[in-house]
Formats: sequence, structure tokens, C-alpha cells
Amino acid sequence: YWVFDPANPFNNSARAQEHVPPLAEEWRWGQDKVFGVNLGGWLTLEPFISPALYEPFYPNAVDEWTLSQLIQQRDGNLNAIEEHYKTFIVEEDFAMIAAAGLNWVRLPLPFWAIEKYADEPFLERVSWTYFLKAIEWARKYGIRINLDFHALPGSQNGWNHSGKLGQINFLNGVMGVANAQRALDYIRILAEFISQPEYKDVVPFFGIVNEPRSGDAYPASAIQAFYAEAYRIIRNAGGQGAGNGPFISIHEAFQGLANFADFLTGADRLALDSHPYLAFGAMTADPVESFVTVPCTTWGNLFSDSLNTFGMTTAGEWSHAINDCGLYLNAVGRGTRYEGTFESTVAIGSCDTWNDYASWTQATKDALKQFSMSSMDALQNWFFWTWRIGESSATGKVMTPFWSYKLALQEGWAPTDPREAAGQCSRLGVDIGSFSGTLQSWQVGGAGAGTIPTLDTYPWPPASIGGAEGAAAVAALPVYTRTGDIVTLPGPTFSSAPTAGVGNGWANAADTTPMAVPIAGCTYPDPWDALSAVAPACATAGTAGAVKREAAPAPAPTAMP
Repeated sequence: YWVFDPANPFNNSARAQEHVPPLAEEWRWGQDKVFGVNLGGWLTLEPFISPALYEPFYPNAVDEWTLSQLIQQRDGNLNAIEEHYKTFIVEEDFAMIAAAGLNWVRLPLPFWAIEKYADEPFLERVSWTYFLKAIEWARKYGIRINLDFHALPGSQNGWNHSGKLGQINFLNGVMGVANAQRALDYIRILAEFISQPEYKDVVPFFGIVNEPRSGDAYPASAIQAFYAEAYRIIRNAGGQGAGNGPFISIHEAFQGLANFADFLTGADRLALDSHPYLAFGAMTADPVESFVTVPCTTWGNLFSDSLNTFGMTTAGEWSHAINDCGLYLNAVGRGTRYEGTFESTVAIGSCDTWNDYASWTQATKDALKQFSMSSMDALQNWFFWTWRIGESSATGKVMTPFWSYKLALQEGWAPTDPREAAGQCSRLGVDIGSFSGTLQSWQVGGAGAGTIPTLDTYPWPPASIGGAEGAAAVAALPVYTRTGDIVTLPGPTFSSAPTAGVGNGWANAADTTPMAVPIAGCTYPDPWDALSAVAPACATAGTAGAVKREAAPAPAPTAMP
């Protein structure tokens, strides 16, 4: 089923397994089950996934921002990060993923894969090279990619995996709109690339914001307005209807699946994403056996209901964790709820056993496998977080074993074929509702797709963001002006087919609106530290005249260096 064709590097005849469609055929949404795994911590770094990168700098490296600064200070370059890209995920991993019965990967990508601003310390553009390798390997093994935009300018959630731990400056605070403008431009650039015919069959799914933290920092209406604008941009890039551009995935922004049931009804290929975890809630010392039915009773009906009301719904992340034990899981130096060392929690027990999988009994592994299958059955279409956890440099061992699918396969607490999980909840006596497997025509890009009566009720910019309530307050915030050259992303090169056309990075030649860039001569607040900053008069919406959606003449797209 796997195909490598050196003479035709865009051969899409491979399929991950015999029972799923080859890449050249449309995925049958609602019928074909998404059995996926995340490639977390590869191109967007996280301390708990790659602890060996962070441990030399403990406790000062807490996110990719500080890690990059400290590596630069130590080495005078960021070669250590590229070395991680080269070695953490390789072609063999894609072969193992397909052999494990998995048919999709979710691949987190940060904005600095495209560009960064001068004061941002990240390794600029290099990860894009490895994303292209991922496309090549996925094409060979028949695996489809869910491109996950994981880290946005200013941080969409303030967590370490957004690039910088701490403040949320996306849709929040003085630079909230300007950071969102940057994010929309990067979504546009990615959408233009993956909508090209050379890549659309391998990357047919685009998660546009990972875990936006609405409620805590900005209202749900703000992220919904952002989603609506991103939808317009992506459909402009790739076109309407099945086969034209990707399925667009939106996270429920911690509002719950049910609260999105009627969001953008009529939208062309819009999916809803949620990340159900047990690890970050109430802790208990109960044995693994007591958790076997929990995914069925807690998540099953939620996901069935969402499939029936909203449409395509996936669990973009979940894990085997029944508690929050694990090195750096809650962030560097933050401790755990289970041991009572995280914030104001009360100790339940020691994490020593849970961090040492070699000590687990066969009964524990068997129960964990049952929990795994309950999760798979309840969630129906899913992406496990994550494929690989790197070893600690201090112990030489994986110190967060609940979170590694690769390790779970090796040690026997994940099924070797996810199809084994079908009917698990029913076998346990739990009714999780039902979904017929048939989505409505417009939900999969057929008749009626793109007819959205409510789309114009979500204006851009939003009427309110965090710290700026009402249109007048939003209009007084600084914005960028649309005078910048368009950045395009390069395709791969193939030594076996040096003349193969790889596209120019831009699917829609008529999409010529310039990028939003800082106004020349205007001093903006630090976009990562602007919650209490003063808005410069030289950059408000009235001065910039560029924040509202409007057509504008533009230079031709320019290639990324």
C-alpha cells in the first residue's frame, strides 16, 4: 500500500492501510474513521516532550522563547534546535505510524516557520524544511496530515506550547488586534500553500488555532469573529467545494462542543475540535481499572451529539494520562497536582510509580489498554497526544510515559490496531449515543456548501476583545497597515526529479492583498507584553486605515528567502 515513486514525487496512490482510501481519493468524512497521532514537540518545542533540550538550563528555560535565548547565549547559534528537528521525528516514525493502524498525523507548526519579527528569539523558517519532509514521508506511507497552527503571535493561551509562557496578547490587550492580524496573514500563507494541487491531497485538514483560551482572556465572540475571518481567507485561497482547499478545523475554545452547535451553519467543510483530558482535573489515587469506563461516560455522548448537530468533530488531542504525573508536564518547575506541588493543590500520592513504566504490573498495562480503547471508541475520530516523548538527559528514560503512543505500542498498553476499539463502550455497558456516519452534503463540500446566513454577523475586527469592550475601544487599539510584501513558502526539491513542478506557494493568483505590517516610523508596544501599555496614536485603526476587510492593490507575492 505504500508507494515511493522517485520519477513522480507527487504520486498519491499510497494508502496507510488497505481499508482506507488512497491519498488520490477523497476521505469519506463521517464514514472513514480518523485514527491519528500528534507529532507534538517536533517543530513546536515543549519541555515535557523534549526534556533533554531544557534540562541543561533548568529552571530558566520554560518555553521555546527562553530556550532559544539560552541556547543562543551558550552556542552563538540555534543549531541545537535544528539538530532536534533532524532527529526527533524521522521517516521510520511515519512507517511505524502507518504500521500501527494509524491513518493521520496532526502536525503542530509555529508561526516562526514562516517569519519572525526582529525581537523574537525563535529559529526562523528552518522548521518549514522539515514540514516539507513530513509531507514527503506522509505521501510515501499514505498518511494524511492535519496541519495544526500551534503557536500564534502574542500567544493565544499563555501556555508554554504557544511559544512564550505568561501573558496572552492575542485578541487581548493593547496589541490584541495587531497580533491577530499577523496570525490571519500566516493562516493565509499556509492555506495558499496547502491548497496547491501538489499538496492538497496530503494536507487536507487545517487546524487554524490551537487551544485559544477564550473566557480567561477574551470573549468567545472574539475568537468566533477570528474564526469567521480565517474561514473567508482560507476559502478565498483554495476555493469552495470538496477538493478545493482544506477542511477547516476550529477548536471549541474551552466553551464546550455544544456551544458551537450552530456556529456558521452552512459553512463549507468546517470541523470542530476538542481536547478531552483527565490529567488536568480532579486527582484520585484510584487504580487504573476504575478509569476504564470514564471516557465512555464522560465523552461519548458529547462527541456523538456534536457529530449529529455541528458536523465533523474530532478530538485533536487526548492521552492515556489518568493524573498529571510526569517531568515538566505542567511546565518547568511547576510540580504536579497529584503530589500537591502544583499551585494550591492537596497531595494524593507519589508520582514515582507513574513516572517509572518499567515498574508497572501487567494488570496495570492491561487496564490502561482498556482505557485506551474506551477513549478511542468514545471519541470516534481522534489524534493521540503524542507520538513520541524524548528521554530525560538525567535518567535516560521517558519520564512522562502516559503521553507516548510509541511507547504504549512497545509496552502493550495501546492496541496494535485501533479498530479493536470499535464497540468498546457498548461492551462495557455504556451507551454513547450514535452517529449514522452520514454528514450533510454542505458539511463535506457538496450542494449548499458555503451558504452561511450568519457569516456577516461575525465582523472583523470583532466588536470586543479582551481589555477593549465595544467597537470604539477596539478602534482605538493599534493595528498594522496593509502595505507589506506577501511572503510565500517554498516547495521541496527532489534530486530524483529535479525538474518536477513544486508550485509557487500560492494557490490563488488573484489573492493579492498586501500583508499587514507595522506602520513605518510608528513605535508600537511590545506585542508580547502589552496588556497595560499605552496605545500609540500613530497606529490606531483610523490612522492605519487597514484593519477592516477590503480589497487593495498589492505587489506580486515574493518568495521566502
